[in-house]
Amino acid sequence: MTTTTAPTPTTTPTATEAAAPETAAVERLVQVLDDGAIAVLAGIGHDTGLFETLAQLPPATSRQVADAAGLDERYVREWLGGVVCAEIAFYDPTAGTYELCPEVRPFVTGPGPDNLARSMRIVSMMGGVVPKVVDCFRHGGGLTYDDYPGFHDVQAEDSAAVNDASLVDTIIPLTGLVDRLVTGIDVLDVGCGEGHAVNLLGRAFPSSRFTGYDFSPEALVAARDEAARWGLANVTFEEHDVAALPQDAFDLVTAFDAIHDQAHPATVLAAVRGALRQDGTFLMVDINASSNLEDNVALPWGSFLYAVSTVHCMSVSLGQGGDGLGTVWGVQLAERMVREAGFGEVVRHELEEDPFNAYVVARP
Repeated sequence: MTTTTAPTPTTTPTATEAAAPETAAVERLVQVLDDGAIAVLAGIGHDTGLFETLAQLPPATSRQVADAAGLDERYVREWLGGVVCAEIAFYDPTAGTYELCPEVRPFVTGPGPDNLARSMRIVSMMGGVVPKVVDCFRHGGGLTYDDYPGFHDVQAEDSAAVNDASLVDTIIPLTGLVDRLVTGIDVLDVGCGEGHAVNLLGRAFPSSRFTGYDFSPEALVAARDEAARWGLANVTFEEHDVAALPQDAFDLVTAFDAIHDQAHPATVLAAVRGALRQDGTFLMVDINASSNLEDNVALPWGSFLYAVSTVHCMSVSLGQGGDGLGTVWGVQLAERMVREAGFGEVVRHELEEDPFNAYVVARP
C-alpha cells in the first residue's frame, strides 16, 4: 500500500512581514545612536554637578536649576531637554519644572559604585581619540597615555568608588592576610595610578608598609598629595617599570585593573611572582568577562568593554610596542597566564558590589 503526503501549503510573506527584520535593525541602530548621546549627556550631568543639584531640589525651573548649580541657564535648559527625553528626568509643561526621576536617582548621584553617570564619561573620552585610533587602524601601532588627558582622574574616581566601599572590609579579606596586615607586612601595588587604594590600605593598616609603582609622574603627584594630606608615613610611591620588580621583597602584591593594558602582561606577572616571598600572595583585580567572544554576547556591557579596549587599553599597549592583550582578555586566559607565571594556587572570586571585575587570589 502506498501513501502520499499532501504538500505543505506555502504562503508568500506580506511586504510588512518581509520588512520586519530590516525595520528591527533600523530601530536598533537608532536606539544605539540615542543611547550614545544619552551617555554623553549623563557624563556632563556628573561633571557639572547637575544630577546632584536636581536630586536636592524640589521640582524646579531651568533657571532655578542653573542658579543652584552655578551654571549658564541656556546650556542647562538644553541639557534638561535631553535627559527628559531619556526618561532620566520628568518635565511638567504646565509649571515649566524639571525633576529627577526617583527610580534613576541612586544610579546617577552619590560617591558610591552604583553611580553609572560617572562611568559614562568614558564614552566622551573615547570619542575624543577616535581620529587617532582610526589612523592606527590604517597604519598599525597605538596611542600613548598622553593622548588621553584626564584619563587617570576618571579611572581613579571610578575605582575609588568601589575601593571606598569595599577594599578594606570585603576585598582584602579575600587574601586571608588581614591579621598579618595588622601585625605588619610589606605590600606592593603595581600600576597604582593615583594611589587611592594604596593610601586606603596604608591608613587602615598602619603597621604595614605600602609601596605603589606606576610610570605616570602625573598620577604619582596625586598619589603623594593624598598620602601627605592623610599623614601616612608608611606609604611611598615611585615611578617604576612594573615589568622589573625587586626580588623576594613583598608579602602581598596587588594589581587593580592594571595587568591587561601592560605592554607585556606575561612579563609583569612573572615579575610579580619573583617579587613575592615564598609565602606571599598576589591579588589581581581585572575585567570579569570571558576569553570567548560568543560568551560575551550576552554580557550587558560587552560592547562597551570591546570599545574601551579598541580605543584605549589595547592601543596603549601596542603604542609601547607591546602585545595588545586588550581589555577583554577574559578570566580563562587571565587564570592561565597567572599559573604560567609560576603560581600554583589560583582562586577567582566575584563580588556582587563589583560585577565588572573578577578578583583573583594567587599563591606560589
